[in-house]
Amino acid sequence: MSARRAAADQSRRALAAEIDRVLALIASPPAQEDASGASNGQASRPLPTPRAETPRTGTRASIALAGLVEAFRLSPFERDLLLLCVAAEIDARTAELCAGLQGRAYPTFALALAVLCDPHWSALAPSGPLRHWQLIDLAADGAALIDRRLRADERIVHHLTGIDYLDPRLAPVVRPAADGARPAPAMAPLAQELRALLHSGPVVLAGDDAPAKRALTRAFATDTGRALFSLSSEDIPAAAAERALFARLWEREAALTGALLLVGCDESPASAAAFAEEVRAPLMLACRETPPGLDRKHGRIVVDRPRWRVPDAPVPSAASVPLGELAQRIDARATWDDIVLPAHHLQTLREIGLHLRHADRVFGEWGLATKSARGLGISALFAGPSGTGKTMAAEVLANDVGRELYRVDLSTVVSKYVGETEKNLRRVFDAAEDAGVILLFDEADALFGKRSEVRDSHDRYANIEVSYLLQRMESFAGLAILTTNMKQALDPAFLRRLRFVVQFPFPDARQRAEIWERTFPPALPRRAIDVERLSQLNVAGGSIRNIALNASFFAAADGGALTMQHLLQAAHGEYAKLEKPLGEAETRGWT
Repeated sequence: MSARRAAADQSRRALAAEIDRVLALIASPPAQEDASGASNGQASRPLPTPRAETPRTGTRASIALAGLVEAFRLSPFERDLLLLCVAAEIDARTAELCAGLQGRAYPTFALALAVLCDPHWSALAPSGPLRHWQLIDLAADGAALIDRRLRADERIVHHLTGIDYLDPRLAPVVRPAADGARPAPAMAPLAQELRALLHSGPVVLAGDDAPAKRALTRAFATDTGRALFSLSSEDIPAAAAERALFARLWEREAALTGALLLVGCDESPASAAAFAEEVRAPLMLACRETPPGLDRKHGRIVVDRPRWRVPDAPVPSAASVPLGELAQRIDARATWDDIVLPAHHLQTLREIGLHLRHADRVFGEWGLATKSARGLGISALFAGPSGTGKTMAAEVLANDVGRELYRVDLSTVVSKYVGETEKNLRRVFDAAEDAGVILLFDEADALFGKRSEVRDSHDRYANIEVSYLLQRMESFAGLAILTTNMKQALDPAFLRRLRFVVQFPFPDARQRAEIWERTFPPALPRRAIDVERLSQLNVAGGSIRNIALNASFFAAADGGALTMQHLLQAAHGEYAKLEKPLGEAETRGWT
């Protein structure tokens, strides 16, 4: 049984004990005297005889119920009235008990006044917590207020039974926030500031670095064990009454589950500001500029993209198309522990990350951007055979600096039509610069092969396209990485304009053994795996990971631990895919 299911079962058992206690009060109501002074054993209305609090059962109290009572500050009477309404939804005994006492098979306030402990009329007031937070609903059936049917809100019923979901009135526009990269270590002070400011009310995340804001809020939610949701200000109700109800429902959701909300407010800043005034729960508003009315009342953190450009140089306009239409997002999970390269090559990779983290200080604060408009972008070439770790290295860098990584296949960008390649490249760079992401160009030789002599207009324009790309890479406020399997095919003049060139060599036996060892996660059951013998296999890291993955599936199908036999079976499949013969010398001693 999963931990979540076990917790839900425990919550339901504890809730059942609470309901038993409340139903026991209905089963044995306090005796009232009739006009002659004789006891008739029935409850009269509307003035009940107050009862002392009955003892609790020995069962552990419901954690969900206790949290709800504390969050909404319910009195003992309001708590038991809510339990009575919940009982009517999930316990068949309730209807019979209610009908036997009052002639109606559902809870009413008259019944609650008659049988529950420490009753008070304010429990039914619209401003009281039960109705203000819509924990219970009062039927509009024309009956007297005291005799109307009371029902527990379905969202509350499920919460108390251990089932949580977003309220259906919020779900169409309030959505789970998408996963993103972790924030860079340099943003740690901002995370601490965010934590402190959220205790006092809504926090405005101003500035133009949208990916960093998403990373910051996602990391904060993860580190505090909370769910993170997002809302566009365009979807906030415009009418005051509807907006107030919407805000109240979100406050209730935040109180029930501790969820956090990130509101994107560039589209309708006035709506976002009005919504923030209504909400009394942790709330974050992401915007380029602080909406009017929020600049003095709430916390503010500025999260700007690095400005690595000459002062007074134009800032790129917002991208006309989403980057996702031009490139593929890579979920960057690899870390420095996952990559195996010679020490010198690893040092070069770390220098790339160092340049990316400190470019804002060097070019901006220290003014080196004023000396030249060229060479401000961080460009790198990763060269080496397939499977040697070029894409993984890009993931490591993106993960290390807390940036999103997008792959661009240059074979799809290059067009045979004059001018189209340049137009495609412009769209890619404009969108990437606006989003503040790292670009990974695969198959660089598709565009950057040795430039031919100019024989016709197409050759001349091809050279213009290459020059345009070099110019954009040199001014790109970020990191652009190019990969190639054929470094020798690239024009030396092009290579000289790149800041970093990293060669990814084919791994030797020692490096292959290290790759094998790092490929197996600790939780993978293994039996008699010999990485030294595995290193005899003359393949690169990409193939090693493929073989390990396929072998793990073979082991799972056999219902046991991973063995050398499973790896041998997977190796045959990988070599067949590569159209290479698997020699006996490479697998000698495996089985």
